[in-house]
Amino acid sequence: MKIAIIGDGGWGTANALLLSGYGHDVTVWGPFADYIDDIRRMRSNPRYLPGVALPETIRWTSDRAEAVAGAEIVVLASPSRFYEGVCASFVGLVSPDVLAVSLTKGLCERTHARMSELARSALGLRRIVVLSGPTHAEEVARGMPTTIVAASEDLDDARAVQAVWNGPKFRVYTSDDPVGVETGGAVKNVIAIAVGCSDGLGFGDNTRAALITRGLAEMSRFACACGAKPQTMAGLSGIGDLIVTCTSRHSRNHTVGERLGRGERISDITASMQMVAEGVWNAHVVRERARTLGVEMPITEVVYRVCNEDMPVADALSTLMNRPPKDER
Repeated sequence: MKIAIIGDGGWGTANALLLSGYGHDVTVWGPFADYIDDIRRMRSNPRYLPGVALPETIRWTSDRAEAVAGAEIVVLASPSRFYEGVCASFVGLVSPDVLAVSLTKGLCERTHARMSELARSALGLRRIVVLSGPTHAEEVARGMPTTIVAASEDLDDARAVQAVWNGPKFRVYTSDDPVGVETGGAVKNVIAIAVGCSDGLGFGDNTRAALITRGLAEMSRFACACGAKPQTMAGLSGIGDLIVTCTSRHSRNHTVGERLGRGERISDITASMQMVAEGVWNAHVVRERARTLGVEMPITEVVYRVCNEDMPVADALSTLMNRPPKDER
């Protein structure tokens, strides 16, 4: 199939490798012509996926029309902060009837919408599938066994994506709950910052397990309030994605938290990072959305305050531990 990937980051590149390896005709679009030229010349993406060789079968372009011309599938892989603007820049170039696949985890800062909602609205899409789960680009690009969920209200579309992406080392399940899959993917990044803070402070496994478990409770409350199915949080895009983001050496959100726990300032941390840590700005979005919905999210609240109000990390952990006792449920 002819597949266009909009976004030259690590995850977009890893998907290009996967799909090209299956024999599909893949073109990747990136916004900066000079960097796209570098990728094309070096056959690597050193900024976003270092150490991985890229085959000549993948085409690279900064021309929007060229990227999506004749595409049967359009993959949306821009960071959540830029997702809405990137979609808007492709208006008139992407057919509303194309099968679109959204890879991005997060919520819109301006509207609190999910990424698939933004894409559907901006591009008038009739068919869009969310593809999400515990999937670090660094491991997918190196062929490590991975599982993921293709979610759509139309299961036929989810199964169509399953048929294209599924392979010997990349197993795809289907779901009819895109709300749950997307909200889980947004909140887990915030919880991962909290776990990183704990690790940076030198706390141990007990604290990490507590934050992951209570973080799952927050994810579940939030997702269900948004209209998700509770069982989705027990799956790959819920607890699965939460575990990998809270514990992996590849997790940018955990790294941010760990550096905060060691005393660095959030402005210095984000300025030093080439790639995006979605949880830093999604903490604000999730917090605001949760308040609108009347959902209690104490871990998200302190992560927001650490990232936006210079709350000392030690005070954040103390705030959580000294909340009034309550029933676990």
